[in-house]
Amino acid sequence: MTRISDGSSGSKRSEIGGIPTRYIGIVVIVILAVWFLFANLDKVKIQFWVFTVTAPLWIALLATLLGGGALGWMLKGRRAR
Repeated sequence: MTRISDGSSGSKRSEIGGIPTRYIGIVVIVILAVWFLFANLDKVKIQFWVFTVTAPLWIALLATLLGGGALGWMLKGRRAR
C-alpha cells in the first residue's frame, strides 16, 4: 500500500508571505528596540550608593537589560534541577 503525502509534515508553522512569523516578530522587536534607543539619548545622572555618574540613558538601559538577562539565565539553571 502506498502512502500519499499532502506536503505537510504534521507540524503547522505560521507564515506570512512565505516568511515564518517568528522572524517577523524578531524583526519587529529589533526595530522597536532601536527606536527606543534613539528616543533615549539624553544624558542622565545615575546615583550609586557612594558615587554618581553621568551617562546616556541608553547605556543604563542596556546595562539593566544585560544584568537582568544574565540573572534570569543563571536562575533558570537552578530551577530546572
